[in-house]
Amino acid sequence: MSVVELQQDLSQLKQLVLVHGAPSLQQRKYHLQQLLTLLLENQQDIIDAIASDFGQRCAEETQVLELFPAIAGIRYAQKHLKSWLKPQRRATSIWFAGASNRVVAKPLGVVGVIVPWNYPLYLAFGPLTDALAAGNRVMLKMSELSPALSRLLIRLMPLYLAEEVVRVYADEVGQLGASFSALAFDHLLFTGSTATGRKVMQAAAAQLTPLTLELGGKSPVIITDDFPIELAAERIMMGKLFNAGQTCVAPDYVLLPSSRRQAFVDACIRYCQKHYQSVADEAFSSIISERFLARLNWLNEQALELGAEECKLIAGDSAGKFALRLLLNVPREAEVMQQEIFGPLLPIVEYQQLDDAVAYVQQHSHPLALYIFSYQRAIQQQLIQQISAGGVCINDVLLHVAQHELPFGGVGSSGMGHYHGYDGFVQFSKMLPVFSQSRFSALKLLRPPYNKLSKRLIKIMLRG
Repeated sequence: MSVVELQQDLSQLKQLVLVHGAPSLQQRKYHLQQLLTLLLENQQDIIDAIASDFGQRCAEETQVLELFPAIAGIRYAQKHLKSWLKPQRRATSIWFAGASNRVVAKPLGVVGVIVPWNYPLYLAFGPLTDALAAGNRVMLKMSELSPALSRLLIRLMPLYLAEEVVRVYADEVGQLGASFSALAFDHLLFTGSTATGRKVMQAAAAQLTPLTLELGGKSPVIITDDFPIELAAERIMMGKLFNAGQTCVAPDYVLLPSSRRQAFVDACIRYCQKHYQSVADEAFSSIISERFLARLNWLNEQALELGAEECKLIAGDSAGKFALRLLLNVPREAEVMQQEIFGPLLPIVEYQQLDDAVAYVQQHSHPLALYIFSYQRAIQQQLIQQISAGGVCINDVLLHVAQHELPFGGVGSSGMGHYHGYDGFVQFSKMLPVFSQSRFSALKLLRPPYNKLSKRLIKIMLRG
């Protein structure tokens, strides 16, 4: 796919926006229903394609982590779309008595979506659902690391939704991203690394394209003295092991009181022994590519060379996989404490006072997620106030992303903008303010020449 062809496709879709205008409620519901039907009728093919791209990813993970949230998100939008489209009445100042205010949701036009490889179905269909609900046409660029799923969606999508509504693009050699980012979309959503996000933002700036950036960062877990350590370990391990840690909101490191370190390590070992026989277990996902696997090995080895200690939680070896490890006593200068890990490595950081844990997190860039394990509301509130993050999950991990009533997005280096549910509808809409003047307006009293009455009114308007 050449740059010229991409530009031609975008021009065609923009022309269709001008000719046909905003789709009706019924048209939008039809688009969403077709999207849902595609998922329901092709589940096994989707599972097989994603497994092929990863090398090993069990069907249950794809069902729970991708198909289920994608299907649930579509159904949520279908249920609420009518109410979202209703004009919102807004209050009018007494100085404009008789007039009225409202906000009307209008489609932006053509939305571009750059899809990552780690959850290639959900991170395509999630924003696609929101964009279609808002009445847009969409161009989806898939990852070069998802070739099987890309081919499948390119074949399936036209059977359910016309190319005038959605177009899917494969990125076979990984060089389409820069050209795609530079297109004059009416909105562009990118999910990926912070470093790549900067490049996308730079390319989009030339077109003044509005952006939603869903990036990553080092999402910390803070465990306090009052929370049961066994329960914390179970929930953290479950979240970290999903997709072998290749999740933008995966726990990146754990902060806990020094006195609880060994109990936490022992609880993690028990969890892994109970749920995984070995690295070869089919429920344990592969690392997406040799390059990413080599990076994880390097991060681990560099930390060990600097004096860290390793605790391997899952036995055995298997091609393309990386066994989950805890890293203890990791020097701060180790790259594993600087870079987003994006894999089954989990450093443990000990603290003496909770303020020490807060200070440690504050030294890093704002994370996409903050995980707090404490039953004390005062501590929960303290950490929420002191640490800036894209989202907060209390006493569990990852699950805030699955809440349709909550916006999902980053802050600072972990991203900008939000989507999911109503917030996604708003993100991909122009929330148009409309002021309607009444037949008779008192503002005529403020027209020149200014007399005693108009001056008295102005004095009243300005008084404290």
